[in-house]
Amino acid sequence: MNVTTPASGPVERRAATIVMACLGVFVAYLPVTTVAVSLPALQAALNASTAQLSWVQDAFVLPMAAFILTAGVFGDVHGRKKVFQAGLLFSAAGAVTALCAHSIGVVWAGQALAGVGAAALLPTTLALISHAVPDHRERGKFIGIWATCLMAALAVGPLIAGVVVQHFSWRWVYLPSVPVALLAVVVAARQLPDSRAPHGRRLDWPGQLTATLAVTALVYGVIEGGADSFTDVKVMVALFTAVVAGAAFVLAERRSDSPMLDLSLFRSPAFTATTLVAMTSFLALIGFFFVLSLYFGMVQRLDTMDAAWRLLTVTGAALLVGGPAGRLMHRISARVMITGGLLVVAAAQFALTGLAADTSFGSAAWRLALLGLGMGFVMTPMTATAVASVPYHLAGMAAAGNNAFRQVGGALGPAVLGALLTTRALDALPGHLTEAGVTGAAQDRIVTTAQSDGLGAVAGLDLGARTGPAMGALGDSFLDGMRLCLITAGSLTLLAALVAVVLLRAPRQQGTLRAAGHTTASAEQAPAAQGA
Repeated sequence: MNVTTPASGPVERRAATIVMACLGVFVAYLPVTTVAVSLPALQAALNASTAQLSWVQDAFVLPMAAFILTAGVFGDVHGRKKVFQAGLLFSAAGAVTALCAHSIGVVWAGQALAGVGAAALLPTTLALISHAVPDHRERGKFIGIWATCLMAALAVGPLIAGVVVQHFSWRWVYLPSVPVALLAVVVAARQLPDSRAPHGRRLDWPGQLTATLAVTALVYGVIEGGADSFTDVKVMVALFTAVVAGAAFVLAERRSDSPMLDLSLFRSPAFTATTLVAMTSFLALIGFFFVLSLYFGMVQRLDTMDAAWRLLTVTGAALLVGGPAGRLMHRISARVMITGGLLVVAAAQFALTGLAADTSFGSAAWRLALLGLGMGFVMTPMTATAVASVPYHLAGMAAAGNNAFRQVGGALGPAVLGALLTTRALDALPGHLTEAGVTGAAQDRIVTTAQSDGLGAVAGLDLGARTGPAMGALGDSFLDGMRLCLITAGSLTLLAALVAVVLLRAPRQQGTLRAAGHTTASAEQAPAAQGA
């Protein structure tokens, strides 16, 4: 049995591990907001529809959601250092692919490769920290630094995109990830110690295949249903496939001797609550970034840098409160923090329904900052509670499972909100055109273009002045769709807050918990699993 002991060597080796882990999660999450801010420029350059733009986001998030659990198991079995380096290489390969893209399909391919890299990086970076810092009290400080680097990637992404798109082509937003990832691979080869799980993990291929099929079919069905019709044969087949594959995943995990996701975890009300909160909050957050970036480009007609400053208001506020939120967990219960944070997020989402075409930065800033503050108070206690609610030997799987469902929500966000946005805007467009005095053949031309090529394609038509009646009607239609998205997101967030109130309880001491079919982990297992 090939088992490594927790790193207790030179302080430099532990410092190198922490730095590499933080760099890895930064590379993993940098494409999220960088690409979100660049969507209007990408849409204009490639004539992409709203559904195709949804796939730009989801081509990244889907592989992350589908492979994150398997990547964690693979690292446990074959060595986390190898999986970490592979994740960096996939991230670099995805960035290079998208950098060279001249069609939307190549962008999807690049995003998918980067998503696979992120799936490998997220569980292994946390596991490497757990191995390097055996003391769980000391480890919490370093996991807080890790989380800060994650939020920092989301915060600086819009600024990078703003500078790049303003002075160069949108493709170059992918460039910064490449040298950082390749440098990290080289440094990790010399400085990063390897580690594996103490024993007992095997790859769960039936679970992996059924989970991937279920998530992909579900997101495909939602996106294509919103773009065309939910009664379309291909959409109905996709959604039916998602249901069957989901049922097959549950059956496979119940029968597996080494499940990718032990379903007994859901016997813990706290784990169930944090999983639902994670999925719902990321659905609202990533979906919101998708819709908001289109609002800045299509309705307010801001350049990428101006849009970046507005998105930074959200991520910057979340980054500022992330550290204090971790320290407050020792004084305030996770139930109060998570529920309170979700209520703040919901209030911000409902307040954002008041945005108009001429809303100033100052008027929007307090609502965007409120959203970020709420998310900042949800993220840290959500993951910590998921891990604390299960036995030591399932802590790593609990964290990976929470991350996986978070990414499923992130994949559904652009799909669900993009479908709502498109459907509502297209329904409202003829009425707004009529109110603006655009009728007859001109109206038919605009509506037909919007239905076949997406709302963004209308801006490419010869409609006269950019502030004319036709463009004003297009903006009003978009705002109708965006308000529906925000009301839906706010309602889902309130539902998540209700789940938190009902299910979240102070977890029992981990050492006394026992999951069905499992024995308590040995003292050797506990440090490696906790926080992974």
